[in-house]
Amino acid sequence: MASDLQHVEVTLETLLDSVSLAEEICLRVAEAAGFDEGECYKMGMAVREGVINAVNYGNNHERAKKVHLTFERGPEKLVIRVLDQGTGFNVANVPDPRSDENLLKSSGRGIFLMRTFMDEFEVRQGRTGGAEIVMAKRIPASHSKHGT
Repeated sequence: MASDLQHVEVTLETLLDSVSLAEEICLRVAEAAGFDEGECYKMGMAVREGVINAVNYGNNHERAKKVHLTFERGPEKLVIRVLDQGTGFNVANVPDPRSDENLLKSSGRGIFLMRTFMDEFEVRQGRTGGAEIVMAKRIPASHSKHGT
């Protein structure tokens, strides 16, 4: 059912200013997909964390590199992808921020929030390198069948 799929793709500059832009785009896409205010907020935070990671760690603040943000709305879920142009990383190597030894460390919190706020979360090696964060949220039942 390709006609049920809606696709938004944005290329962002490797700047911290891009984080707020990405969050705003996410909020608009999520609202249009039928998510309530609370779910929109959670998704916006997940995108915010993903783009912060892409800018800070993936692209290492290198202005020549870009962050690619994609939203794909299908009949059952909204899939969000954040792709950087860095070297990639293994999510298993990210410390759990809930562990006693990591409670005062700032690393790992973004991954934890993305996992918590989204129904699906995965980190893959990007097709052209870098890390690709793939997150998904199920469309609310009242909006899933009719694409409203």
